[in-house]
Amino acid sequence: MSLKDSVRPLLFTRRSFRNSLRIVIGVAAIALAAFLLYRTLSQYAWNEVVEAVTAVPFYRLLLAMGFSAASYLCLTGFDWLGLIYAGHPLAYRRAALASFTSLSLGHNIGFAALSSGTIRYRFYSRWGLGPGEVAKVIFFCGITVGLGLSFLGGIGLLASPDTALEVVGLSKNTVRLVGLACLFGPAVYLLLAAMWGGRALHFGGQRLAMPSLPLALAQVVVGTLNFTFVAAALDQAISALADVPFLEVATVYVSANVATLITHAPGGLGVIESVVLFLLPEASLIGAVLVFRFVYFLFPLLIGSILLGASEMLLSRDSGDAAS
Repeated sequence: MSLKDSVRPLLFTRRSFRNSLRIVIGVAAIALAAFLLYRTLSQYAWNEVVEAVTAVPFYRLLLAMGFSAASYLCLTGFDWLGLIYAGHPLAYRRAALASFTSLSLGHNIGFAALSSGTIRYRFYSRWGLGPGEVAKVIFFCGITVGLGLSFLGGIGLLASPDTALEVVGLSKNTVRLVGLACLFGPAVYLLLAAMWGGRALHFGGQRLAMPSLPLALAQVVVGTLNFTFVAAALDQAISALADVPFLEVATVYVSANVATLITHAPGGLGVIESVVLFLLPEASLIGAVLVFRFVYFLFPLLIGSILLGASEMLLSRDSGDAAS
């Protein structure tokens, strides 16, 4: 028997294992999506779900979906810019696939940095990134989140101090001071990028490579736009029940989002309800909450799960073919 003939059964076994693994991961992704959907919807009776969603005007539902899509588009920009920062740029379509798939699941699972980071690593490692480079991408995206929250929060606190006063329980002057501090953070970040862009800074023994000024400016812009679009999607859901100024929604939402990041609540469970209850204390929560959850969490989760399952089958097969 030749060496080639003796190796062929091993290659066949290895290929069969990979095919089986792809199927298992694909089924697991679908099962996870089904569980997350059940966990969210099981809080409500089916007739409540139907009545709440059908009570929302169709055009507002479309606008909420459009703003949600715009937010996820901004999030793909986080990854695309992060890959440039990590020194391993990829085609936008690859960054978009990894970003949307990881975040659509990570938003629902909770502990987004860990859950979405694991899925990101699954994608990017196939495309040549090492653990250190993937960590840089995740770090860059985290900074972009902070910059966006800080900038939009600063605008909301200064433009709508009365709403912020009710949320945080501070004096109006203190609210304005906090708002200026929120804007000060991104300004300092841009200044550091202008002075030391491309070079490493050292903070408490940690080495931090500053992005270039154009890259840092893009972070502030795309980070702020992302949370503006999310707040706009929630605003459309709330506007189906009452006329609430957008800046009030944005201010309260930023505060709630900070709470989500701290508590790691999956899908913002309990946090979104708190926002709606604060803005509409006399109204039924279920309509606005369910519409927002559907357009920003559940519908993207369904698409992301399908993409994850499909990518496991197609990308892993391509990797296996290349290896063999």
